[in-house]
Amino acid sequence: MKMILTSMHVMYRMIRPVLFFFDSERVHNSAIAFGERIGNKQRLRHIIAKLLDHSFDSLRQNISGITFSSPIGLAAGFDYEARLTRIISALGFGFSTVGTLTYHPYEGNPRPMLGRLPKSRALVVNKGFKNLGVQETLRRLSGEKFSIPIGISIGKTNTDTIKTQEEAVADVVAGFQDAELSGVQFAYYELNISCPNLKGNIEFYLPAHLEELLKAVGKLSISRPVFVKMPIIKTNDEIRSMLSVCERYGFVTGVIFGNLQKDRTHPCVVSKESERYPKGNLSGLPCRDRSDELISLAYTEYGKRFVVVGCGGIFTAEDAYRKVKLGASLLQLITGLIYEGPQRVAEINLELARYLTRDGFKSISDAVGSAHR
Repeated sequence: MKMILTSMHVMYRMIRPVLFFFDSERVHNSAIAFGERIGNKQRLRHIIAKLLDHSFDSLRQNISGITFSSPIGLAAGFDYEARLTRIISALGFGFSTVGTLTYHPYEGNPRPMLGRLPKSRALVVNKGFKNLGVQETLRRLSGEKFSIPIGISIGKTNTDTIKTQEEAVADVVAGFQDAELSGVQFAYYELNISCPNLKGNIEFYLPAHLEELLKAVGKLSISRPVFVKMPIIKTNDEIRSMLSVCERYGFVTGVIFGNLQKDRTHPCVVSKESERYPKGNLSGLPCRDRSDELISLAYTEYGKRFVVVGCGGIFTAEDAYRKVKLGASLLQLITGLIYEGPQRVAEINLELARYLTRDGFKSISDAVGSAHR
């Protein structure tokens, strides 16, 4: 397996400059279409899964009644049209989130919606919840049986017609209602309250606003675990206030840290690169340190209450393992996949299993939060 992964790694390094020569959005769309075609061919899908054999008992976890074969998941924002659910497990992912979906469809913010900052190890993201809408997206998944847990991310429709907090809450609730009634066998929800690329002044960061939203969602008697996608742009005290609100609602199973970085003065950001994309916010390396800090905060102060999911700046197994030791039971990535190649998740799985053996842990669950013990 190691030889196969190394060969794929070298091959991707060779073709990456060609891919990066073309428009980011165009390459993304082509990759989605290619992945969908492969996913629809069962034999080819099985061959890829065999080549990227990623099954390690030490990485298996049961969280909130859901079995995760690997702690590595595909974050929301990549497969926002639900076209990769058949191929994603063959790459080594233990779970994947579709979306973010909204009650009404949205065609996306004005282009460019996506840009690469190679020297900064980042992407500029400005999609603004581009999606087909909850109903149409889940219609595509009707009758599907998933080989790994698939989650649905839901957020507020990105439109100027929503002018009040009350209207925004009603819009999010309508999205959850459609998902609950869809009959699709997805495993969990993400509630995305932290996208910084939306229109208007609606936000759910203030405790009173978050309380209003969670209270309304809670009235639906949600049938699946809910993970709240949190911001990384707020202070520790602001995050504590938000966690305190989430704590009061039993249907909130976990929190995800976190979403995009707005600070373009971050030391890793090369200003000449970022100037090419004046609109949008950053994924990848600029998110890493703050994500780590908030994972640690959430685990040490709320680890007995919430499952913590780490997202932001995961490029290597070392990045993944550090977040696990800080308190993340599950991990999500996108940018690392784009910079390192489709074999990267299988590489991380292999190395994570080795790290656990080296450090005397029988399972990934034993390593969660070990940096604090």
